[in-house]
Amino acid sequence: MKKHSLEINQFKWIREPKSFLVTSDKIEIITKPHTDLWQRTYYHFRNDNAPVFQIETEEKYFSFTVKTEFDSKRRFDQCGIVMYLDSENWLKASIEYENETFQHLGSVVTNNGYSDWATTEIPANVKSMWYRFSRREDDYCIECSDDGIIFKQMRICHMWKGAGKINFGIYACSPEESSFKATFTNFDFGECKWLAHDGQKPDEM
Repeated sequence: MKKHSLEINQFKWIREPKSFLVTSDKIEIITKPHTDLWQRTYYHFRNDNAPVFQIETEEKYFSFTVKTEFDSKRRFDQCGIVMYLDSENWLKASIEYENETFQHLGSVVTNNGYSDWATTEIPANVKSMWYRFSRREDDYCIECSDDGIIFKQMRICHMWKGAGKINFGIYACSPEESSFKATFTNFDFGECKWLAHDGQKPDEM
């Protein structure tokens, strides 16, 4: 698969936001209060109303990169990358604001209706982050970067419904009484940067 630019006009909304801007090289979303993606675990609620902007692909091996900028200021404000298959099967990666001291850089993987959140704390003054989302068949890797050059692994996961045609893209939401602007730029879609494992051989099936 050769590197090429994404055609933004091929993206489609799931829950189109009230306020947004889409150009050939930039997407802006103004979040609405009480929007979120979460399923059951710990909190015992199901939230499925965040705006998602995605493109469809059957490519089995690829990497998708995007830069996010945001002025989040209330707890759980977030924006980042997403692969939304249906309400009970999806993944996302973002920075979730917590308070004036720190926020959570993390990812959520939801398989069969239960969400699994993994995070690390970073300073609250971070207002930009790059993400790279890579696919190798039905396994996925999420990475992040401060500068768009050096990426660090956040998570490797398997998606039970992620073997065929999928949808992936960007999202932004404000689970509590808040609203902020999320900006997405520097889109790239091309050859898989997540290389095959070169150590122990796979088990024979």
